[in-house]
Amino acid sequence: MRIKVFLYSKRKYDYYHTCFILRAAEKQFRLRIVPANRLNKKEFKKELKYWKKFYKSFTDYLYDDLGHYDNYVGRTAKLIRAFFKYLSDEQGINVSCFNKNFYAYNEDIQIVVLSAERLNFLIYSKEFDQALNPMLRKVKDIFVFACTVALRHSDLALLRRTNLETINDRVYLSTLSKKTQTFSRVKLPDYALQIIERYKKYRTLLPPIHLATLDKQIKNVMEQAGWTEPFVRTGTKRGIPLVIHKNPETKAHYRFCDMISMHTARRTAITTMLSLGMDEQLVRKVSGHTAGSKEFYKYVSYAQTYMDNAIDLMHQKLEEKQLEIA
Repeated sequence: MRIKVFLYSKRKYDYYHTCFILRAAEKQFRLRIVPANRLNKKEFKKELKYWKKFYKSFTDYLYDDLGHYDNYVGRTAKLIRAFFKYLSDEQGINVSCFNKNFYAYNEDIQIVVLSAERLNFLIYSKEFDQALNPMLRKVKDIFVFACTVALRHSDLALLRRTNLETINDRVYLSTLSKKTQTFSRVKLPDYALQIIERYKKYRTLLPPIHLATLDKQIKNVMEQAGWTEPFVRTGTKRGIPLVIHKNPETKAHYRFCDMISMHTARRTAITTMLSLGMDEQLVRKVSGHTAGSKEFYKYVSYAQTYMDNAIDLMHQKLEEKQLEIA
């Protein structure tokens, strides 16, 4: 059953925006919007109480009925606030005071990336490449290329040969980010050029495969690579950390291969560049992140942890050598 939206006012509101925010669901939520400047004190308090109750009921539905976590509920809260801002800024309807209590807990999303060793395996193992069927080989090539250039899939899918530039016998990929409108130019290594050459029959630089198919098939590639070790997936609900099981009944964990998607390629590219010592500003220029991007600094923090762990391991081995000498 679709959510029924009831709007009452002397003005007509944008029904599309409302449906986009509330989405289709099994429960019904009655949405009413009244300009605050038309209310007396008693009516104003009544509307505040209504919106507090509405928001609690709606977030309880997202958490308890649909099983979502803080990250999803937080994004939904932003959408609702955006709708109220739309009403105030573009429709001139004074309702922004009612969304002040639309809050959500912050959730630090786990960053899943491939190690440099595993990325190296995907790039250079000819035996593994030959073991894949034609479809999975295409998917692997797209994933590897994305791990190299750090582009979002929306930008990757638009690439044409016109995005290639040759300067002093070096081939560069030049792109303008669709999301942030930032320009980047990345020198392509030989293996990336070989990938492009394999698919020169297509109008696009890479095989045109739908994102949903890529996300599904890249998991199969990772599974065939043998990366099936358990992965403890975590999330938070109302600020409380929880373990997310693949099978809640058996408490079975996800596997590493289950966690891989096309967005992992972008994360892997950024983290690999940072972990191997590339300057943050240069990495941001390649990835198309704007200055001060909170999302980008998640990768910086993760890469620092990755490097710290490597350094700790090195010192541990050094200490073991000292004990052997003693």
